Amino acid sequence: MNSRARVGLWLLCAAVSVARFAAAQEEAERRLPNILFCIADDWGWPHAGACGDRVVATPAFDRIAREGVLFEHAYVSSPSCTPSRNAILTGQYHWRLGHGANLWSSLDVAVPVYPLLLEKAGYHVGHWRKSWGPGRLKVGGYTDTHPAGKRYGKGFAAFLAARPEGAPFCFWLGAHDPHRGYDPGSGKRSGIAVDDVNVPGFYPDVETVRSDIADYYFEVQRFDRDVAAAIALLEERGELDNTIIVVTGDHGMPFPRCKSNLYDMGVRVPLAIRFGSRVAAGRRVSEFVSLVDLAPTFLEVAGVAVPDVVTGSSLWPLLDAREPSPARDAVVFGKERHVPCRPDHSGYPSRGIRTARWAYIHNFEPDRWPVGDPPLYGDTDPARSVGKGITKSYILQNRADPDVERCYALCFGKRPARELYDMQKDPDQLRNLAADPDHATTVARLHDRLFAALRATADPRVIGGAEQFDRYPYYGGSAWKRK
Repeated sequence: MNSRARVGLWLLCAAVSVARFAAAQEEAERRLPNILFCIADDWGWPHAGACGDRVVATPAFDRIAREGVLFEHAYVSSPSCTPSRNAILTGQYHWRLGHGANLWSSLDVAVPVYPLLLEKAGYHVGHWRKSWGPGRLKVGGYTDTHPAGKRYGKGFAAFLAARPEGAPFCFWLGAHDPHRGYDPGSGKRSGIAVDDVNVPGFYPDVETVRSDIADYYFEVQRFDRDVAAAIALLEERGELDNTIIVVTGDHGMPFPRCKSNLYDMGVRVPLAIRFGSRVAAGRRVSEFVSLVDLAPTFLEVAGVAVPDVVTGSSLWPLLDAREPSPARDAVVFGKERHVPCRPDHSGYPSRGIRTARWAYIHNFEPDRWPVGDPPLYGDTDPARSVGKGITKSYILQNRADPDVERCYALCFGKRPARELYDMQKDPDQLRNLAADPDHATTVARLHDRLFAALRATADPRVIGGAEQFDRYPYYGGSAWKRK
């Protein structure tokens, strides 16, 4: 065979290979994608290696970020478990969900949820450990179903074993980590460098606090190992590249001024998404997104119609960099009642908006103690006592110390109706600028933008009817007895 013939044969083989690859890609894109949603309980930003934390070890999350997309500004609807999870399932802000806006509440079965919509479309759907809740589903009409699908007590492997042949799947991999309580000293005993733990500026930098954060890290790492095991199962079965993998948390860590607060340490969470070759690897997205955007994302990629009531917006334009993406320069969030933390069981209603530079919070009832009446301060875990050897107890017991007094005021003291923080100069949100005349224009602009978003999403705090949030039953235990 002469050289010209050899070149021609090589070109023909190359063309066939390219055609086969293109056909394989086209076939892969025609297949309905699987969905693996991994969510930790009380895991907040920035406690992951890919997010810049140099102490906690999260190799599974870091891998998803490395092989997919890391969202640098992801926020929950509410820094409280039940409303946050209700918002994720429905794709709607929690304030639209009636009693579902509170902790230990319910969810109306008439509100569409993405897992059951996918199930109707032929998906094999299920969950493991904590998914919806806490609360009472039967109150909302869930008598023989669950909003996250069938529960698989033996985990992801059992779910996959029960999967009908050829069916795409949608699985909610839940966890109770890193929710309190902790085994004191577990972080240090596991080898975590307690002295290297970063202590936020609103805590005293002492051994008790660093060790408490290390115990939290220990459970973050345990959750990460569960994610790694799930990834390994997908690899073994050849399902990895056709599976959208999402890893995140339902709100910030269970510490004062974090969980149940609208500061970044309460509402900002790690979020990474991998989708094989369909999403370019190693990208970092700086746009502001909310976890209410996940439901419409899952429905869109599965080819299922997104209900009109959904307020979230699909993340697909951000995942697929080839598509134009609408402006996402801000995100909104809010809070109603977390735990009954005062005798009349009222909550601490607040709403907030975050932009690249500013964080603005509007507190609707500034005369109330924000995290519960003293001496309990029950809106910060643990709810029924101050505990021993934890950050909350240290601050409360040492608040007479001049070095701790400011931390006490930041974590437990009353707050004004308006709060403004310069996130570029003050990322720990220690200095409220709302009363500074130099920032009056910024406050007014952000206030107007926040309230416009609340009106557009029919928030009862703006359009009326918000008194019901304090009247809805609380189905968990309470340290306060009603008068």
